[in-house]
Amino acid sequence: MIALGIDPGTAILGFGVVALEDGNLRLVDAGCIRTDSHETDAERLRQIHAALRLLLAEHRPGRVAIERLYFQRNVQTAMTVGQARGVALLAASELGVPIDEPTPNEVKLSVCGNGAADKRQVALMVERLLNVSLKGVVDDATDALALAIGCCYRAASEPRVAVR
Repeated sequence: MIALGIDPGTAILGFGVVALEDGNLRLVDAGCIRTDSHETDAERLRQIHAALRLLLAEHRPGRVAIERLYFQRNVQTAMTVGQARGVALLAASELGVPIDEPTPNEVKLSVCGNGAADKRQVALMVERLLNVSLKGVVDDATDALALAIGCCYRAASEPRVAVR
């Protein structure tokens, strides 16, 4: 099973692709979609949508996780992140795959076993679970990988229905 994790943002949107094969996690792809602050909001959202559609077409995930906004003190930031999140939801729903929408605390709990884990702890666990070094990888991509890992765990724990 392949899962795509998305850490939404308008300036920087992190993505991570993880495969779960025979109980083992494997890093497939990770990075960021960046937009120019000099562009209009509409153009930036169009660019994000187009880039996500390419990622979805390339990796064909069986499931997508898009982080849910939990709390924002800055209303302007919350609105722009919410717009990017909406575009990500649209792109994933166009593919017709299941979409998970965990909160940051739920992601931390699934990856670290502690919903209050800090960014460093999450990054260390992502490295251990994927058996890779994330040195030099931006936090947005690391967070997206954590989302994808949690997505794989959720998919593996769901009951399977036998078809006769």
